[in-house]
Amino acid sequence: MNVLDAIRARRSVRRFTEEAVSGEALTKVLEAARWAPSWTNVQPWKIIIVTDTAEKQALKETLMPKNPAAKGFDQAPVLLVLIGERGKSGQYGDSFATDKGDWYMFDLGIAAQNIALAAHSLGLGTVHVGAIDHKKAGTILGVPEGFEVVEILPLGHPAFDPKAPPRKELKEFVTYETFSGKTWGEGA
Repeated sequence: MNVLDAIRARRSVRRFTEEAVSGEALTKVLEAARWAPSWTNVQPWKIIIVTDTAEKQALKETLMPKNPAAKGFDQAPVLLVLIGERGKSGQYGDSFATDKGDWYMFDLGIAAQNIALAAHSLGLGTVHVGAIDHKKAGTILGVPEGFEVVEILPLGHPAFDPKAPPRKELKEFVTYETFSGKTWGEGA
């Protein structure tokens, strides 16, 4: 699958079939995270694979009320929990290099999207789930000090093909040279 086609076709999947995720497919998805770029290549991520029903249920209880991904926690055969290591990304030496501080969230976002695109290319589905009680999830998983649960990605075979939501046109968010410069389509 062409990467641009994968980007256009990938959807948030919240309902899954009972079909297992093969070890080969799981390896390919994890390899996609492994090759994600990060600040000075620090790769500030850990990934916990959760397949145990009781542990998935405990993580489901960390979801914010009415989270539409809840049913996916029951159905997906695998939950991938992405954990960031604080204080490594965005730094040169002992200080942060920019006014944005720790970049671990940025780096994990890239890794998570690599996972989502790789999963889609393999016929699998995912959804980015960040509306959780992060501290409670960290306690459940035994995450040590200095690390943060960032998001959970249910992974499995989609139960249906979600439709694409509307997207903004390029002219709504692209300008030339300055924030208020000519918009896309007006030329430079």
